[in-house]
Amino acid sequence: MSEVHIPLAAIKGRGAATQLAHRFERDAREAFDDGWTTLDEGQAEHREPLRTEVIWENARSVITSNESPDVYFERSVNPYRGCEHGCIYCYARPSHSYLNMSPGLDFETKIVAKRNIASVLRHELSKKHYEPKLIAIGTVTDCYQPIERELRLTRAVIELMHETNHCFSLVTKSSGVERDLDLIAPMAAKGLASVSVTITSLDAELTRKLEPRAAAPHRRLRTLRTLTENGVPTAVSLAPQIPFLTEDMEQVLEAAWDAGARSAFYHVIRLPWEVSPLFKQWLEVHYPQRAARVMARIHDMRGGKDYDADFATRMKGSGPWAELIGQRFRKACERIGFNRKHIVFDTSQFRPPGMQGQGMLF
Repeated sequence: MSEVHIPLAAIKGRGAATQLAHRFERDAREAFDDGWTTLDEGQAEHREPLRTEVIWENARSVITSNESPDVYFERSVNPYRGCEHGCIYCYARPSHSYLNMSPGLDFETKIVAKRNIASVLRHELSKKHYEPKLIAIGTVTDCYQPIERELRLTRAVIELMHETNHCFSLVTKSSGVERDLDLIAPMAAKGLASVSVTITSLDAELTRKLEPRAAAPHRRLRTLRTLTENGVPTAVSLAPQIPFLTEDMEQVLEAAWDAGARSAFYHVIRLPWEVSPLFKQWLEVHYPQRAARVMARIHDMRGGKDYDADFATRMKGSGPWAELIGQRFRKACERIGFNRKHIVFDTSQFRPPGMQGQGMLF
């Protein structure tokens, strides 16, 4: 019997096309054609839209430390695990495997929310020997993903940062950050806050497929403008750069500069663990004609592999294609004016918080 190729189908509003089995599962299941048209009938059936499910978690600690030489921050806080934005390239997808959930659709639809994040963070900041350093918020999954509108966990964290004069930075693809300008802008005026907005491309058709539930590119540019008009230092993140897909780096940088951003950075696409098969499925669904070319260039940047986790190359890649992307970025930044000043955060203003429920003497 000859092999039959079963086409994948896009799911409206979601990045992944399948409930990919995670790497710790013993059994993996996939649909196949048994010759009785049952597969076609199943695909033709009306599918109910996938709904987002919130899973509450009581965290025991919330400040994560890292010593990675290629990361600019030492400490981070993440209110959520999983992300509704559904970016197909998200390097955090494999983290859902540790929760016995799929890095595919589960990552986008089953969001773990740390309900006690503010109280645990308060306890950690109030420790006797705590030394203030920059805390990066939302470095793994977006701290302003859609459910933040209702849950307000990120705002609770920023309220604590505001109360204690603790410096922080955050990165987002969402216009939701504008809601918290009443807290962020006063802190930025004291040298305590900055915001990075990710814009992978100005191509709205591409970003709808690549980042299905994130804000449109023009809306992110407006967010940059709103932040800078309110005195918040802003950066534009062009991460990730994907060969033959995100081809408008220079145009993104020019638009971000016009919107007020004065810092910029990029990474090339990373495909660790289950992200690799998910991204290949996504290419098959949306860009089958160029899928082989895209993967060939990724291999050129990763020593012939889908991914190389070496600290020296994991963010920027290696080889001629990686160097070409780097040269384009550096020359464009030099021409436009990016990265001539670096944001300096003032940790001396930090004041430890009172424990929750504890009255203030003065």
